[in-house]
Amino acid sequence: MAERPNVDRYLDALEIQNVVASSAIGQEIDLEALAMDLEGVDFDPENFPGLIYRTEEPRATALIFRSGKIVCTGANSVEGVYEALESTFETLNNLSLRVDENPAITVQNIVVSGDLGETLNLNAIAIGLGLEAVEYEPEQFPGLVYRLDEPDVVALLFGSGKTVITGCKQLEDAEKATEVLVERLSELSLFG
Repeated sequence: MAERPNVDRYLDALEIQNVVASSAIGQEIDLEALAMDLEGVDFDPENFPGLIYRTEEPRATALIFRSGKIVCTGANSVEGVYEALESTFETLNNLSLRVDENPAITVQNIVVSGDLGETLNLNAIAIGLGLEAVEYEPEQFPGLVYRLDEPDVVALLFGSGKTVITGCKQLEDAEKATEVLVERLSELSLFG
């Protein structure tokens, strides 16, 4: 049996690139009126049904919909997405829009980049991992798409050794996915 690879250095390379979370303020919003009251927003209902509001600190974008639902994206940490939503709630409150006290915030997706530190043979990996769990069409996209069952995430692998893991609900999902990738590729003698 092969020795279990040390994954710590690969885990250290993981970096959150984007966090998407959703929430709601508990009432419908007149987006036309809000667009006039709120500075620095983009609102073009012909192209997008929501109002686009950017926060500076932390840097993120809140998509505000007529239903009162808000989707926040662009933060590079879970704390950042919470802070951006809290800032958005405070701004809306200051404009006399009643926001439910402590609205629920749900992390929908975390995108994490990583680096396995060596060149990968994606053709061999596609065959080794099994074509039923892999999409690899280099003419269409330069990366290999690998759908993991546990954790339930999607990993993109690139020939450079770089990875992107999406579908995470917490950073631990990306850590576990990286461990699974390193172990499976090592078992197949395609890595390490």
